[in-house]
Order: sequence, then structure tokens, then C-alpha cells
Amino acid sequence: MDIDNYRSLFPITERYIFLNHAAVSPASMRVADTVKEFYLECAAQASEGYYRWMERVEKTRKGIAVLINAEPDEIAFVGNTSEGISTIANGLKWKPKEAVLVPVSDFPANVYPWMHLERLGVNVHFIKKHNRRFGLKEIKEALVPGTRMIAVSSVDYASGFRTDLKELGAFCREKGILYCVDAIQSLGVIPMDVKECGIHFLASGGHKWLMGPMGIGVVFVDRQVNEMITPSRIGWKSVVDEEDFRIDFTLKEDALRFEPGTMNFAGIHGLGSAIELLEEVGLTRINKKVTEVNDLFIERLKERNLQIASPLNDNERSGILTFKPKKDPKKCFEFLINRKIMASLRQNRIRIAPHFYNNYDDVTEFFRALDEFSR
Repeated sequence: MDIDNYRSLFPITERYIFLNHAAVSPASMRVADTVKEFYLECAAQASEGYYRWMERVEKTRKGIAVLINAEPDEIAFVGNTSEGISTIANGLKWKPKEAVLVPVSDFPANVYPWMHLERLGVNVHFIKKHNRRFGLKEIKEALVPGTRMIAVSSVDYASGFRTDLKELGAFCREKGILYCVDAIQSLGVIPMDVKECGIHFLASGGHKWLMGPMGIGVVFVDRQVNEMITPSRIGWKSVVDEEDFRIDFTLKEDALRFEPGTMNFAGIHGLGSAIELLEEVGLTRINKKVTEVNDLFIERLKERNLQIASPLNDNERSGILTFKPKKDPKKCFEFLINRKIMASLRQNRIRIAPHFYNNYDDVTEFFRALDEFSR
């Protein structure tokens, strides 16, 4: 199918110019129908379909694994990115004075779980960004004796700067440092290969670029470090024979031990449908289309001599584009909202984040409104 034909799956386009996929994405009708069908089944049959639901869970797990080039048993479902990172942070056995390196400023989901370890004597050291960018130079400057973990976001939520995950992975491998990635601002728009990048842990919610429901996410634990991490929460599903309710406390050996109890079946069904759509369209095509749409934005922002805060180099770009309007950014943001154009206000700049169904007309309408505000 031509990529532009998928636009009809997103009814939000009938009322809004939606450019806010770095926040909470609208559901496609496929996702909405899947979740609706699940709840209608629950209403009519209660849990009669439980084992069929579990088949859907495993299908979605496989879809996530394919998306990041992992194995299905390296994937666990969590509620959101914060829960995934907390699962990792609290599951490792830390020694006093060991250190975690985290870029600042970063989205709090990738900061607070590590800061919470300070109660155990773990030191959190910050990688300083310059114009919201960082690389090996800044990481080496932040490196301290006892550094055990480097935790980064794949894409900076405010500027759209894309971390060189492969380069950082090679550095961590050379130094014997664990490597964790908050991938919520890239999964679904930028291809990801956890094995090629040498990522040990990855967490992501499903409600941004993946275009799944809120309240469902995933955590990846590489087999090579599987034995290093222990669940901080345990439940009936954490054990090997979860359907045998006699007490046998033998934990599962893979990532599924991080799923302690009854699952968010509706969320997993919806996320599975969202991933199937992304697979159907193709991540390469999606990335190309988003880049092309952002190229149009960049061209027209430059024509108006507006300051672009996002990196424009190919190796640093993502789906996020931020700029500063000529007049008050907050008033500009409110003006756009009133014109049914949905973007975000971040760091006193306008942040736009189009997806593959956005088109030339969306760009035109955006600048028609922006020019009206500027006058």
C-alpha cells in the first residue's frame, strides 16, 4: 500500500494537524478496534479466552523482539518506561561507591530511578551536554572509578538529538561497563538493533512513536547479563510453573520473570496491533517519510529565518524538530492549539514530531497558522 493511504487509519487527521508523536500519539483505528474487541469479549465471556489472550501476548512479544533484533525471552512487558528502567536499576546488586553515568538534562524517567540508588551508596554522575548534545568526549570527562552503568536516552526529548548508540556500545564493551537505553523517543521511527549496538538493557513505553496504548511498555534484558539482575517484585507468574499453584519458588530464568502477575491484556493487544502496522508499513519507509516531512519544515523555517534548535546532521537527526518562534513561544503554542494544531512546548521552544501519515498539507496548514501568529 502507498504510505499516504495509511492516513485514513487515523481519524484525528479529520479534526487536527497532529504533530506531537513525541508526547502521546493518537491510536490508529486498528489499535482502537483491537482493544474494543478485547473488552467486548471480556464483557460477553469474561476470561474464557485467557489462553488465546496469552497466545496474543507471545505474538506481541515476538513482534517487539523482531523490532529491536532481540530474542522473545529477552523481552518483558511493563507499564511504562519508568517502570522498565526501575526494574533494571533495582534489580542489579550494587556495591557502595559504584557509579552510574547519566546525561543532563535528560527526561526524568532516565534520571530518577538512578538517583534513587543513592540511598544504597551508589554515586550518580552527570554527563554534561553542550547544546543538548553529547558524545564520547563528554562521557570520558564524566567517567569515574567504579563506573558500572551508563544510561542514556536514544533521542533527547527536547532537542531531538540522536545518541550514537553503536559508538557508545563499543565504548562500554571496551571498558566493561553496563549499558542501558531509554528508547521511547526512537522506537517506531528509527530502526533499532540492540545486538549491533551492544545494549544490555532497554526500556520503552508504547504510547509515543510506537503509537500503542498508554500504560504498556517493554523492557529488554540481554541474555549475556541475565544473571546479573534479580526481580525486585515477585508474583505468581514469576515462577517456572506458573499454572501449578502449589508452592514451588523456582524463578523463570529469562526476562519473563519480571512479569509478576496478571497482565495488561488490553494494552498488549493494542501494542501488538500497533507493531503489526509499523511492520506492514516498514521502519525504513517510516523513517524516510518522517525525514522528508521534517525536511519540508526545516526548509520553511529557514525561509522565515527562525532559529532551529534541533541538530540537522544526518547522524544526529531524529523525528523531533524544535524551533524558536519570533514572538513569545508560549503564546505561539497556545495559538497553534487554538488552530487545532497539536505540538509541544519544550525548553521555551516549539517541538514538532510528525509521523509517517503526516503529509505536505499538514506542513502547509502549520505555516499558515504560524504566519498568522507572526503577523
